[in-house]
Amino acid sequence: MSVKKSGYQLTEAGIQLKQTAITMEREVLNVEANLSGMQDELTGELKISAINNMASSILMPIFASFSKKHPKITLHLMVTNKNISLAEREADVVIRLTNTPLETLIGKRLATVSSAPFASRDYLEQLNQQTVEETWLGVTCCGFHQSWTKQAQPQEQHNVYSDDTLLTKSAIINGLGIAYLPCFMGDDEALLQRFKQPDPSHDLGLWLLFHPDMKHNAKILAFRRHFIQQTQMISHRFEGRSA
Repeated sequence: MSVKKSGYQLTEAGIQLKQTAITMEREVLNVEANLSGMQDELTGELKISAINNMASSILMPIFASFSKKHPKITLHLMVTNKNISLAEREADVVIRLTNTPLETLIGKRLATVSSAPFASRDYLEQLNQQTVEETWLGVTCCGFHQSWTKQAQPQEQHNVYSDDTLLTKSAIINGLGIAYLPCFMGDDEALLQRFKQPDPSHDLGLWLLFHPDMKHNAKILAFRRHFIQQTQMISHRFEGRSA
């Protein structure tokens, strides 16, 4: 190691040693990941991160059927819209709505999720009779819904704001106005009706993602196979069309 006026600088041999250490560390992590998938392959903990409105509704039967099929695997379900570090093992698998998944992850696009503006049936009847004015909820749960709402009502001053999709659904049911919902949420609620049909430009991909170091992990691969099969069977619900 040589000394500069501003501090220390690695020599050429030191740089090579640093690169060798980094390579060794990566190989150790790969071995650990492979061993975790080989030992007691379909037993132990599996941490899944998903979006709340999906995990508590359309995805729950899939989680349940996987758990019944593999009773020795302990599922830990976590709901968040925030970024989860797969490299630091905060989760083993993440399920997300996006059209731009991280290229550093292994992923599978499971389905296309369509959205549409919904209102309560009573509210739409009043709107048709012109006894109420067209009112949109201010939705701040994600950038997608914020952008779509602004496009629909650029100058709208909202009387009610919501930062959660399940909360938005409840507000719509109670006649507080119109808001975007994924079709699988709005279409399943008898008290709601589409205000307009889905715009294809609002379609999002439903992705299952995991870290490349875990590509041989048996629990993750079993979960992936099960999830792909089950989501294909209900793709029409995600897309907002009849079976």
